[in-house]
Amino acid sequence: MSYPLRHLLPGRRLCHAQGGDLRSRDQGRTGATGRCDYRAAGRRRGVKAVGARYRIGVLTLSDKGARGERIDESGHILRAMVDTLGEVVCYQVIADEVAEIVRVLRDWSDVEGLDLILTTGGTGLSPRDVTPEATRVVIDREVPGMAEAMRQASLAKTPHAMLSRAVTGLRGATLIINLPGSPRGVRENLAVLLPALPHALAKLKGDPADCAR
Repeated sequence: MSYPLRHLLPGRRLCHAQGGDLRSRDQGRTGATGRCDYRAAGRRRGVKAVGARYRIGVLTLSDKGARGERIDESGHILRAMVDTLGEVVCYQVIADEVAEIVRVLRDWSDVEGLDLILTTGGTGLSPRDVTPEATRVVIDREVPGMAEAMRQASLAKTPHAMLSRAVTGLRGATLIINLPGSPRGVRENLAVLLPALPHALAKLKGDPADCAR
């Protein structure tokens, strides 16, 4: 899809699969050709203490977004909200297709070695909402407490929160979190998780410290 790069945060760049920069003067593509920028953060995995900078991917699932018919406001919000946690080095907007979602999640986890992947969209009851199904294909273990915390917090604001099918889980050393597609839902749900994410990622990377309150 064509995407106006004015919505990229300062200092971020997207890359073609071939490795070329998408400069601010370019319109570029952030669909299936979108890849990762290792200049934003180091690639090496390993033990990281709380407070460390993590490598993050943002994956937006939207048929309209993939066709260039909708600006990815929710993805932009996610990139801004995790700025203090780490660097968004991978970003794509793709259609609601299970096979494509599975491919990207596996690639970002196994090949790119990301610490955290945030998805937005496709968690509701529409026939095209398939993000949870794709995520369950990929993950090794679920982290149900995170999904439950998001639903519980959202239920205090709207009864529609009980319709969310969002999944949170682990693939190897990568934490994958499904978030809603709406800008408001993304902002409110990620805000619930942010206080716990540094500790969660540190433990996932092998931090030997005790899990104290």
